[in-house]
Amino acid sequence: MIYIHSWSGGKDSTASIILAHEKQLAPGRIVMAEVMFDNKRGISGELPEHMEWVRQKAKPLFESWGFHVDILQTERDFMDNFFFSITKGDHKGKLRGFPIGGHCNINRDGKSRVLANYFRALKGQEITQYVGIAADEPKRLARLGDNKISLLERYGYTESMAYEKCKEYGLLSPIYSFTKRGGCWFCPNQCTKEFAHTKQYHPELWDELRQLSTTPNLVSYGFRYEKTFHQIDTEVDAFLQKEEYRKAQISLFDTETEEKE
Repeated sequence: MIYIHSWSGGKDSTASIILAHEKQLAPGRIVMAEVMFDNKRGISGELPEHMEWVRQKAKPLFESWGFHVDILQTERDFMDNFFFSITKGDHKGKLRGFPIGGHCNINRDGKSRVLANYFRALKGQEITQYVGIAADEPKRLARLGDNKISLLERYGYTESMAYEKCKEYGLLSPIYSFTKRGGCWFCPNQCTKEFAHTKQYHPELWDELRQLSTTPNLVSYGFRYEKTFHQIDTEVDAFLQKEEYRKAQISLFDTETEEKE
């Protein structure tokens, strides 16, 4: 029997690995599919601080616990999908462009495919797959297929409990300092605050999207639910200005309080 933990680096899948360690279950393997933005230039689709945490902190610790950790990089990257030329229909000859929220070809063509190939290579062997689905996610648990087990459900761990378990072990990804969810930095499902983090701390990545937004012959110039990149960029700037003003007000209040004391 081969035991495989599907891992994203998020709190639920990480807590599942911690529970397997605590309960002294067979370590087995941990597999993560890293979505890539551009394979040729080695640019990940995951936030840099997340992958640094994955490789430099979480992976070494899991290996010290006896797990074998595989980090697979997706074969088809963001750039492949963006510059894919449509061959049929009204948009024939145009480039696919930015991913569409709720219909992400990058997840399907990249992440899902590389994981399918990984499991296909183990064909003929008995496999139990552990997935990070919390006890308070009944709809997701109901969709679990054969040979898939949620340790969080087995041991009664909710999402909030999974968060605390990761915190207990110092195994919370740094992304949780500004968001409640993980995901690619170019994902159209990100909120303004998450995009603002990328622009503020990783301007070189934000510039990648800016340059792509000027590409001619795209099917659509919608970047996030029919809004263009320019529109989202304007919203992000407004958010950052508001945050800067808010922090300045807090700093002023703290200074005045100290002077009164």
